[in-house]
Amino acid sequence: MSAQEPPHAEAMRRIEDAFGDGDPPRKPPPSADAVRAAEALLFAGGQPVPAQVLAERLGPGVDIASVLMKLKADYAGRGVELVETGAGWRFQSAPDLGGLFREERETPKRLPKAALETLAVIAYHQPVTRAEIEDIRGVSLSRGSMELLLELGWIKPRGRRRSPGRPLTFGTTDAFLGHFGLTSLDALPGKDDLQSLGLLDPRAAAQLDMPRPSEETAADEEPLSETDDAADFFVDHMKQDE
Repeated sequence: MSAQEPPHAEAMRRIEDAFGDGDPPRKPPPSADAVRAAEALLFAGGQPVPAQVLAERLGPGVDIASVLMKLKADYAGRGVELVETGAGWRFQSAPDLGGLFREERETPKRLPKAALETLAVIAYHQPVTRAEIEDIRGVSLSRGSMELLLELGWIKPRGRRRSPGRPLTFGTTDAFLGHFGLTSLDALPGKDDLQSLGLLDPRAAAQLDMPRPSEETAADEEPLSETDDAADFFVDHMKQDE
């Protein structure tokens, strides 16, 4: 006992040690290997991983709480953070970056049956006029079907027939080919293709004549002039035809 210490100093130290009033001993920081192993397990898990599972994988000598707190501190403020959920621990993107993951998707609309039939007639019989479409389908053609296909960019006016009234002829576009994964009009399914896919009854196939469309200007077709090549012109023209 030092001469400067009061007589009871040693006794007080023993009491503090016995009742834990002194500063608790500091735990050593987790090893870099343990932190790396936990990091790998959390990234590879895909789902929240309970702390108990991590402790079992890392072994009894690892203080999993210290490991998780070290990882949490390391990732704080970064694009990815370590968070605790009800099911365990996981990495997730920082909340303030949520806007980066929002996607605006257009829900594809199913074509009405009339528009789909009109598209098929145009695809296989182009160049074709409205009157010819109606004759092939056997029903009158609504302007709505044509407008929808024009709006989608799948059909376009190609030219005019050299016949009384000079009616417009229609054909498909590159956007039509791209949407249906076709390299050219020659890639359109033929009679044998449709029959093999079960889309054409063999009895009907025998009576069906499927023409092969052409992108070339027909003999009785006159290409459109530059003044005709406006979208509103075609809509107005169809209104006049009604």
